[in-house]
Amino acid sequence: MTRTTQTPVVAGLLLAAGGGRRLGGRPKALLEHRGRPLVEHAVRMLREGGCDRVLVVLGAAAEEVRARADLAGCTVTVNPEWTEGMGSSLRAGLGALSGTGADAALVLLVDQPGIGADAVARVRSAYRSRTSLVAASYDGERGHPVLFGADRWADIAAGAVGDRGARAYLRAHRDAITLVECSDVAQAYDIDTVEDLKHLE
Repeated sequence: MTRTTQTPVVAGLLLAAGGGRRLGGRPKALLEHRGRPLVEHAVRMLREGGCDRVLVVLGAAAEEVRARADLAGCTVTVNPEWTEGMGSSLRAGLGALSGTGADAALVLLVDQPGIGADAVARVRSAYRSRTSLVAASYDGERGHPVLFGADRWADIAAGAVGDRGARAYLRAHRDAITLVECSDVAQAYDIDTVEDLKHLE
């Protein structure tokens, strides 16, 4: 089928490289949720939310993740600089998507299993152009997932350092962001500490 300008390609970009330092070094991608690795759950949410393709950025224990998780149909890229923080994984992911024909990247974090397909679909549906900048909000507070039109990728990657990811870029361009309220369909908690593991089923 020939793609037309009316059918933009929104790629799901899953950041799943974290080493789980505050979890005793348990890679977040391999934490179990509903009987399967967390990375599989997140991939499914991106697909069910309408992402045309999914790119997964791995880092910590990448080979073990490949061996234990079903990532069939995904493009997988390994971030060798994952210890530098989320910014390096965002750079790696946007770099891997460049030149693929994707019009936007919808970014989801592997350690937020409370964000499901409904929130992904809402953010995805707010895409308007290759300059789109969209974020889920929770009671008015900006959160994930976020959508970056392809024309913004280079500038976002240039500022993605440490654990800040795209935070500085989003702050500088707050007036351009379309906020999509998702608090009625998602919970934006992170799995960062041992106490947070209670959220996993």
